[in-house]
Amino acid sequence: MTLLQGRMALVTGASRGLGRALCDVFAREGADVAFNYASDDEGALETARRIEAHGRRAFPKKVSVTDRAGLRAWVKELESSDLAIDILVNNAGIGEVLPLALMEESDWDQMMNVHVKGAFLTSQAVLRGMIRRRRGTILNVTSLAGVRMMKAPVHYCTAKAALRGFTESLAKEIGHYGITVNAIAPGLLDEGVGDQVPPEKRAEYLTFCALERLGTSAEVAETAAFLVSSRNTYMNGATVVLDGGV
Repeated sequence: MTLLQGRMALVTGASRGLGRALCDVFAREGADVAFNYASDDEGALETARRIEAHGRRAFPKKVSVTDRAGLRAWVKELESSDLAIDILVNNAGIGEVLPLALMEESDWDQMMNVHVKGAFLTSQAVLRGMIRRRRGTILNVTSLAGVRMMKAPVHYCTAKAALRGFTESLAKEIGHYGITVNAIAPGLLDEGVGDQVPPEKRAEYLTFCALERLGTSAEVAETAAFLVSSRNTYMNGATVVLDGGV
């Protein structure tokens, strides 16, 4: 039996990169997958194709994680079709290499809105059904930059650190409903935000990484599939670091 057989997952920010890898692995492990995206229609089609290639159903939606009304309407639409969401992965995120001294207020706000407010709004939209059914699991994608002192953009580090606090406090709040909340903190990956890291910073990272290489989205997705599965029943409020040994 596969890890997620018969489950329904919702993954945010999945038109490419880690989000697409999460959808791919979850579908391979037996889950139907709903996912949102902001603008990349072609990327979303490719993600849907990968889900369906595993014989599972894909439910893409072009809606921002900062659109409260849009998210609620989408979740209501899914659940009214008997698609009870068992798994939520708050993955949507952005990267921006910019020093604090040159940062505009709008840069700060956008980083917080996508990472932190997005996780809040999506979790709120999904939680009512999970609480009613008294089951479910939420996985927040934070970062090594949110749990360790690293030379990385301040607004990005702050947003990812906030997700760790969100994970711990929400786990305490809803644990008695039988719902678990955990986080995964990848190190530097070979795509996504990693694409924006200057070559000299990549080289510096690799000098401290015991495995002497960057991670991959597929490796993170494999770990995430276990974390949201029914084989992981007692972990709650935890942040799992996946960095190759930095």
